[in-house]
Amino acid sequence: MSEAIDRRFLYYVGNLSIFMIGLGFAVRANIAPDLQTDFYDKIDLANSAAMVGEALAATFLGFALTLLFGSALVDIVGMKRMMMFAALGFVAGAIGVLVATFMTPGGGVEIVILGSLLLTGLGWGAVEAASNPMVAALYPEEKTHRLNILHAWWPAGIVVGGLLGVAITALGLPWELNLFVLLLPAIVLAAMVARAAFPVTERVAAGISYSGMFAELLKRPLFWVFWAAMFLTAAAELAPGQWVNISLSNVVGMQGILLLVYVSALMFVMRHFAGPIVERISSVGLMFVSCLAAGIGLYLLSLADSPALAFAAATVWGIGVCYMWPTMLGIVAERFSNGGALALGMMGFAGGLSQLFVLPRMGAIFDEAKIEAAGGVETLAALAGPALDEVLRYASVESFQSVAIVPLLLLPVFGLIWFFDRR
Repeated sequence: MSEAIDRRFLYYVGNLSIFMIGLGFAVRANIAPDLQTDFYDKIDLANSAAMVGEALAATFLGFALTLLFGSALVDIVGMKRMMMFAALGFVAGAIGVLVATFMTPGGGVEIVILGSLLLTGLGWGAVEAASNPMVAALYPEEKTHRLNILHAWWPAGIVVGGLLGVAITALGLPWELNLFVLLLPAIVLAAMVARAAFPVTERVAAGISYSGMFAELLKRPLFWVFWAAMFLTAAAELAPGQWVNISLSNVVGMQGILLLVYVSALMFVMRHFAGPIVERISSVGLMFVSCLAAGIGLYLLSLADSPALAFAAATVWGIGVCYMWPTMLGIVAERFSNGGALALGMMGFAGGLSQLFVLPRMGAIFDEAKIEAAGGVETLAALAGPALDEVLRYASVESFQSVAIVPLLLLPVFGLIWFFDRR
């Protein structure tokens, strides 16, 4: 590795970039109910939850698109430019949503919000496109462990962003202050990236050609099994986390974002111990256990009707989803190293793409259930107080139960791979 490369400093850059996107995840969860109340309820009350889901999904669209194209081009564009683009995307996205708050609810504000969330999604994808291959190149001897530690800063960002959001609400401050939370780390990241020297990817360092990188993925069917599995693991982790403040706040009588903060703190600690666990049961074995716990936890979350039960269920879900994203990346980095940044980017693309389907679907299920429970749109519009709370509680349960089956579908997949690996 070149002497000009400061491995420790670059690892800090990677940690900050992941922290920033975790912060963005929490901010979106914080402001989702406000977007629904201030904009989408006024535009279309019957479909407002689905509209929020579509707006949140725009972030994942940007995330998926950047990973699809950025991961294939990161060797040409360079990790430095990719990271700088990420910081600027978050700045522009936050400013865009702030601009929307000065507009009258209508079609124009929808476009501005969608475009702004799309920009933060593009920045999010740029972080993943650059940071994952960077860490794989910096620490080739312990990829899964280091990727888990790197992605521990995702829940750390959620914890900080979530607690700041709770404080803003508790103090009665404007919800728009959440958007300013994104600006500071983005500016600091841009300054750090500007002075850093970045390595080439493992694929380039190994002398594997560009065509060889594509060939590595096309000739290995098992890669596409993991790629398809990433759709479902990401759906089990990301969609409920983004939906939790809208949904669980109606069920347990507390701000749902607090559950997300709690789960994220749990994830931050546990991801630092991924290495010893993988040594004992393997990466695929860890995914099998994770999917089982995630499915059980999601179902229990849908049944929780008090803060105590919600925290217990969230603990099971958190243990389940804790290792999913970084371990899937680690599996691919270890088994398909010649696939380079493209292999890692394709996995992130699958994870982001799944949210385009899952989040709007959760919103649609929520809308259908609330109208059914109320007895019609007109009745729903007239409800208030305990009657409205009961309708929203029913809708929340239905939306969460819809995704509880998702991680369980992967048990036979990871179980078979684990079995053959042990043989």
